[in-house]
Order: sequence, then structure tokens, then C-alpha cells
Amino acid sequence: MSRAAAPGDVEAMEMSREDSATGAATPARAPLIGREAELSALARALDAVERERSTRTVTLVGPPGIGKSRLARDFLERQRQGSAALRVYAGSAGDMASAYGIFTRLLRARFGLSDGMDKDAARAEVRAQVAHVMGDRKVGDVIYFLGQFIGLAFGDSPLTRAVQDDPAQADLIRRAVLKAFLEADAAQGPVCLVFEDIHAAHDDSLALLRYLIEYLAGPVLIVCAARPELLTREDDWGKVGERRHALVELTPLGEAEAAELARALLAPCMPRGGEDVVVVDAAGAESQGRPGAPPELVEAACSFANGNPALIEQMVRICHDQGVIEELAPDSGGPRWRVQLGKLSTAHLPMTVEDAVNVRLAALDHDCRQLLEQAATIGPAFWSGALFVLGRAGCQAPELWGEEESDKDLDRINAALRSLCDRGYLRKQSESSFAGSDEFVFMHDKEREALQKRMSAAAQRRYHHAIAEWLEQQVAVRASEEFLAELATHRERIGDAVRAGLSLLDAGDVARGRYSNAKAAEYYARGLSLLGDAHVARRIDALHDYGDVLQLAGRIDDALAAFREMLTLAYRLDNRRKGGAAHNRVGRLYRDSGSLDEAGKHLTTALRLFEGARDERGIASTIDDIGKLHWLRGEYQEALKWLRDALSRRERMGDRRSIALSLNNLGLALQDSGEFKQALNTFERSLAIRREISDLLGVVVTLNNLGMIAQDQRDHRRALKLFEEALEVARQVGDRNRTALILTNIGGTLYRSGDPDEAVRVLQQAEELCDELGDRLGLAEARRALGKAYMLRGDLEKARDSISRAVDLFASVRSKVHLGIALRTLGEITAAGGWGSANTKSARAYFARSVSIFEETGNELELARTFQAYARFLTTDRSFLANMAARREAVTMNERAEAIFARLKVTSMRFEDEPTLPTGPAGLAMPPVSSSSPGRAPTPEEPALFPSPGRVSSSS
Repeated sequence: MSRAAAPGDVEAMEMSREDSATGAATPARAPLIGREAELSALARALDAVERERSTRTVTLVGPPGIGKSRLARDFLERQRQGSAALRVYAGSAGDMASAYGIFTRLLRARFGLSDGMDKDAARAEVRAQVAHVMGDRKVGDVIYFLGQFIGLAFGDSPLTRAVQDDPAQADLIRRAVLKAFLEADAAQGPVCLVFEDIHAAHDDSLALLRYLIEYLAGPVLIVCAARPELLTREDDWGKVGERRHALVELTPLGEAEAAELARALLAPCMPRGGEDVVVVDAAGAESQGRPGAPPELVEAACSFANGNPALIEQMVRICHDQGVIEELAPDSGGPRWRVQLGKLSTAHLPMTVEDAVNVRLAALDHDCRQLLEQAATIGPAFWSGALFVLGRAGCQAPELWGEEESDKDLDRINAALRSLCDRGYLRKQSESSFAGSDEFVFMHDKEREALQKRMSAAAQRRYHHAIAEWLEQQVAVRASEEFLAELATHRERIGDAVRAGLSLLDAGDVARGRYSNAKAAEYYARGLSLLGDAHVARRIDALHDYGDVLQLAGRIDDALAAFREMLTLAYRLDNRRKGGAAHNRVGRLYRDSGSLDEAGKHLTTALRLFEGARDERGIASTIDDIGKLHWLRGEYQEALKWLRDALSRRERMGDRRSIALSLNNLGLALQDSGEFKQALNTFERSLAIRREISDLLGVVVTLNNLGMIAQDQRDHRRALKLFEEALEVARQVGDRNRTALILTNIGGTLYRSGDPDEAVRVLQQAEELCDELGDRLGLAEARRALGKAYMLRGDLEKARDSISRAVDLFASVRSKVHLGIALRTLGEITAAGGWGSANTKSARAYFARSVSIFEETGNELELARTFQAYARFLTTDRSFLANMAARREAVTMNERAEAIFARLKVTSMRFEDEPTLPTGPAGLAMPPVSSSSPGRAPTPEEPALFPSPGRVSSSS
């Protein structure tokens, strides 16, 4: 693998495929021309890194061949003297196809992991370097997570065991670990991280890179290079990191600059020591031409390239291939060329990039072209060992297999590869993924694509079969999601769909194990499709994991379909344990969407199946889920019974992470039962365990819930302190969704404490963040809270607009519970406005819809609250003062609400302690907004409705 770059060593930064130097047949590298402004932007960023010891990012954007990598490389070379301590490490999206491929080669370079290095030696090296950088700060945890980026498995620890069943949390911790390591490393001297071709990076890589750009601290320069497609894919990329990030777009060279570059590339044609250029005319006679590169050649190169430096280089190569330029014996001054100017008019010079590709390929002999065709079949990256096997496809073994035959074949292949590298078709990588094989990449994708089109279907099928067999034998393939996916591709192309599907499911498992959930979902979907009805047991496991990653991605309907198919297959096999798992997951999905009756049916069935299978872990988890279901219904005594049972079972099993989860959930039920002292004690026990096992996401959850207790007790100062600590940890681990949640809770605390103006400011931050994340549920809750803050400011128009938009969002995400609450709030705001009979009618419709939703879902607690709000409206609104039918309806609603509260053993709700409310236009006091909301913890008389976003229950 690649070596670590020494201070100022930019050789570790490889050239990209599109910004290559020309090969041996071309002159020394031309000077960088026409990029003074871009170099200045990089210089300013590096100066800020060194002077302020803070992170800066520069993203270079431009089309292929425009010189992005060349610009970065030349700039960093110039820093060798001025910034001798700067260490440079590079990665590219073209290096590996895994979810975090852009970080893999970069980190291997950082740790100096060499090609073919023994894994035990590599682990020892990584451990030693991490210990040197981090000291004794939980080295085991750091190397476990860093090892996932570089393909090395390390032993687990209390923290890593705690998050093994929670991919979302593990992903957040891993990014925090990487950030902490990079910051500690930079503290020992400034570091430059170069990420090339990020337009082709996986979503997971881009998300992690965005996190580093936004939150990384310390003297780090991040240089990104990308094609313009990045700005289409990530239209806000230039805003990430705000003032710490400069977006630099590279444009084509001007005419004068392009001509200057062409003359520099044609320098061997230029005279030395007063000589003229050697020129051969159409008749073949030599003459001494005028000094300088022939203008005809400069014009031909520039007219083809249109200011693209790489295409100017290509034209010089083609002039070599077409015989327009011939090499003479070099002298002490370097290479010398003879210009066959007479051939310029008859040469097949390209008019387009496609022409250039065809001209280049036509210049190859049969053996080199066949070798490139075989390489193109393997993919953008390929290995000499695979080419060796492809060359023997269909061959018979000799009478006696001797080493001389192998050596002869290997020498022939290596010689051809060296020639193709010299001529600019290929580039040898500094490290190889497979021991014993050199790794190469194509310099130009268009040449590889053209080679693939030239091959017959029979030849391609033969090659794909041989490549699949070779990959199957490589040990490194089983632990690599990208190589498993590549193996699947070759299997699929020879018609072996089942084995291709199995390889993709294996790739999904590896990606999920690395917490690359989006990538895992892609692999599972493709693998299950190819697998069909074969391998039912394997399909069951894959469906469970597929549903899991779909749920994490918010694709609830797709997740439900996956778990239902899993249930069907388990039923056919009479596999009760798998059936219990499927029912459990379906029950959770229904519970989280507010369909509590359906959730209860599935969770009860799951418990019965787990008990039949004697699956203690499944039993404890499902008991905890049933307890949470009772909690959501407001049946607190029943909830406490189930949650305590789950806790005792988990304590017997000794699973500390699960114990912390149960304690958190038990604390929520105690809080809503009015047992504040016990709830506080339970949350603090959960927090202590989570801190001890470094469960950072759990720490955020429990701090948030402690903040809700303080809010319930009207201790707004303590609530804000706890929320702010939770916010700091959420930002530390990069959990932007929970960052938005906590900002919403801070906003709620601010308007309850009598500061609606500051509440609006904070809630607008939450709204913007949720909108950016695409978190529609969080966005809806932030807008609902904004509606209440605007209402307290007396800005009823904005209040109604915010809550109306929240209603639309709650409806779109199919969250019936949230929608019912939002409609109730919309009814209250509309009634408070006093805008006339039409709005009175609308308010009544909103209340009626809220009642209908809670009756449909069986959520009696929220139904009772809506009855009370509706009754207040009917008895206080001026339109109903003389309406006896409305008054009787209000009495009936209040009676039904009191009956529900009595049955649930909670007292009638009281309003939250808000500042004096403004009066409406008609002079009537505006009724208080109901305190029940998903954005806050209800008072003791207001049992909790929903575990998120205001308070957070833990997943079993």
C-alpha cells in the first residue's frame, strides 16, 4: 500500500486520471500557466491555516483535463520550502468504490501501510501511531473505528460492543473519532488533506467530508477537486463551512495562455544555442526552420483543445503517433525532436475528443490493444494478476508446468504495461489492493469505454468468467464491499444471477457492518432481486437487515414491505425466532407512525413467538417495546410494569447498552406519571452508563430528556443548560438531526420563559437545518413551535402560516399523531385571530379533524386533550355565546375528556405556565395553546404523547 508522506512530500498525492502528465514520448512537464488567481486562493487558505491554526477548505471545480490536480500539486510543491512542516495525504473517489473510498487510501498513506504489508504488522503500526498521536485516550476505540476505513479489523471494546446493534449511532461515533484523530494529528503540525474526483464519491463519503469541512478544528487544509457535476448534485456545496470554505471554478485558458502552453510542450522542437529548428518539408528535405515551435503545430493543438490543457497535451501525443514529430538522439540539453511538417496536412488529426480516442487506439499494435481490452473488461482499476489469468483463459496446461513459462508470460505482460504507462494510456498505482499484483487505472475513461464497445459479446463473456474466478480466489475480496460488488457484476454478466445476488448480499453485510447504510440498501436491493426464490434462509436474514437500513433512511413503506416478506418466509419455514423478529419490526414501524392498535397486535405476536423460541434477547426487547406502547397510550402504570420487567431481564443478561436504553425509557414513563424524583434518578443512571461506555448519541438523548424534566418543573435556566450541553455533544458527533431537535426544544424553552423573540431566532435555525437535511418531520415540528412563538408575540398571521405549513408536512409524512396535534393547534390559533365567521368555521373543522384522527388511531389521551380544547373554543368564541346546542356539545366533550383522564389515572390537564397571552382583534382573551406537543415533555397532568422530537425514547 502507499507510504506516508513526509513533511512537504507531495509525491504521496497521486495524479488524477484526467489531469495527467504526458508520457515518456512527450517533453518535461510544462509550466503551470494562467492560474495565478487560483494559486492565490490556495495560498490565502494555507496562510490562514498556519497563522490562525484553524481549518480551511478550497474546492477546485472544473471539467476533465482543466488542470485541477495539477494546480493543487504545483501549489503544494511550492510550499516545500516555505511550509516544510506541511504533511500531505491524498485520496480519490476513483481509488475505491466503497462508501468511504475517498478516505481509505488517504488514511493508509497517513499510517504508512505499504503494499502487501502483513496485517498483524499493519495493525501494530496503526496502534503505535494512534497511541503516539492520541496518548492513552481510548486507543482501542479509535483504532476500531479507523480500521473500518482502512480495511483492518481490530478487537472490540465496551463502546464498540455497545453500538454493534445501532448502525446510526456507530456511524456518528466513527465520524467523531475520525475528527478527533485528525485534530490531534494536526496539533503536532499542519496537515493537508487532498480529496480528488469527489463528484464521483458515494453519498456517505460526501456526508462525512461535509461534516469535516464544517466542524474540523486545528491547522488543517482541505483541498477538494471535482467536476461541475458536484454542484448539480450538491447545490449548496460552496456554503458548507461558510467563510472557512472557498469555491474556485477553473475556466479554459485564454488564447494567449493556451499558445504559451503549447509552445512549452513543444519545447524539444525549439532551438538551443542559436540553432534553428530541424524541419522536414513535404518532399522529405531537411531545412533549418525559424526559431521556436512551428506555428502550424501550435495552432493545430490550440484549435483542437479550446483552452483545455489536457487536450493540448493529447494533441502533442497524437502528433507523435502520426509521425509529425520524430525523436532524435537526445543531447546534454534534453530530448530533441524533428518536425515532419510535410506530414501535418496528411495526418489524421482529430476534430473532436471522440476522434482523438479513436486515433490513439488505432496507433496500438494488436497485443497492446488486446491487453487493454482485457483490462477494460475488469474495470476502471485492474490488476496484473488478473491480466495474467485472462491471458491463459481457454489454454491447455503444458506437459510439465515449469516456472520459465510463467516468467515469460509475466515479463511480456509487464513490458506491455510499462509501455502503455509511458504512452499515457495507463497509470500504475502506488499501492495494490491484492498482494502479488500491481494495480493500474486507465488515464482516460473514454478510451476504456471505446475499448469495451469494440469487443465481441463472446469475448466479453469469456473474460468476465475468468475475472470472476480470479476474484473468487482473492482473500481480500470477502472483507471488501466494493470487490464483492465487482465480483457480482462479473457473475451477472455471464448469466449467473444467483451467485451474483449472494455476492451483493455479502457486500450489503460488509457495508452495514461499516455503518454505510445507504450503500448497504443499494446492495441488498440488487442482491435480493437477483437471488429470486433461491437460498430462502439467506434471503430471510437479508430482508431483516434491508428493512433495518431502509428504516434508518426514513423509507418506512419499503421497510414495512421488507419485514412483511421476511415474515412470510419465516412462516413457511416455521422459524419462530425469525417470525418474532419480523413481527417486532413491523410493530415498531406501526408504533412510530402512530398506529398504536396495529403496533400492539404485532408486538404481542412477536413476544409469543420469541417465548416459543426461548429467545431471551428478543423477549426482553419486545417487552420493552410493549412498555413504550403503553406509555404512548398514556397507560403509565401498565407501561411501568412492562418497562421494569424488560430492565430486570436486561440486567440479568448484563448488556450495559440495553440496560441504559431501558433506564431511559423507564425514566420517560416515570416522568409522565408525575414521579419526577424517580425519573430524575433513572435518567441519571442511564446517563452515567452511557458516559462510561462512550455512548455519545445516548448521552445526547438522556441529556435532552433531563432538560425536558427541568422544563416540566419550570426550571428554565437548568433546562437551557442541559439542552446546550446536549447540543454541544450532538454537534461533536455530527448528528445534525438531533442538533435540529435540540434547537427546537431550546426554542420552546425560550418562549415558555417569556422570550418569544429569541425563541423565533433559534427556531428559525432549527427550521433551516431540518429543511437542509430533508427531515420533514423535524421541519414540521420546528414550524409548529414557530407558530406558538409567533402567537405569543401577537403576530397571528405568521403564527397561522407556520402552523398551516406544519400541518401540510405532518400529513405528507403520514404521522397521524403529529397531524392531530398540529390540527388542534391550528384550530386554536385560527380561533384566537377573531377574523370572522369564515375562520370560525375553519377552526371548528380543524378541531373536528383532530378528533377524528385520534378516534381512528385509538389515542384516547390526545382525544381527551382535543375534546377540552374544542370545548373551550365552543364556550369562549363570540359566535357561540347564544348557541345552546354548541354549549351542550362542549359539556359532553368535557365529560368524555374527564372520563378518559380518570380511566388513565391522570388528572385533568392544566395549561403550561406561559406569559400573558395577547388579546385577539375582537378584544377577547386568546385561549392558551395546548401544552401537549411532540416538541416538549408534557406536565405531570399531561402524559407524554410521542417519543420524538421533543423527548427521545431509546430503540430496543
